[in-house]
Amino acid sequence: MDAADFARACGYTGDSPALLEAFEAIRRNGIAQARQDHFRRKAVIDELKQSEPLFLAAIGPALSAQEAIEDTARFIACWRNMPRWRQERRLPDLVRARQQRLIARFFRRYGHRLWALEAA
Repeated sequence: MDAADFARACGYTGDSPALLEAFEAIRRNGIAQARQDHFRRKAVIDELKQSEPLFLAAIGPALSAQEAIEDTARFIACWRNMPRWRQERRLPDLVRARQQRLIARFFRRYGHRLWALEAA
């Protein structure tokens, strides 16, 4: 996908070289940010793969991955219904809930296999 295709996908219909260059810079920055976020999430998961107690400590007070997913889903739904000023105050909690949801989903899917291999 080149700059013009990306700009059209964003709704821009013009052909200004400066704006096309700006769209390309936005696209490159977005890709770099997504890659950086992926490596950050992977590092957290790799740390928790070492043992089940580390995972359980990370999702506490939930006692299982499914319970952690349900808790975070409830919080995210509640956050969406908050007034804007309250959402802004609770933004760190939202970031933490999304991180916990990501961790819980991964370990709900792959945790048993990882720790079974470790125990063997």
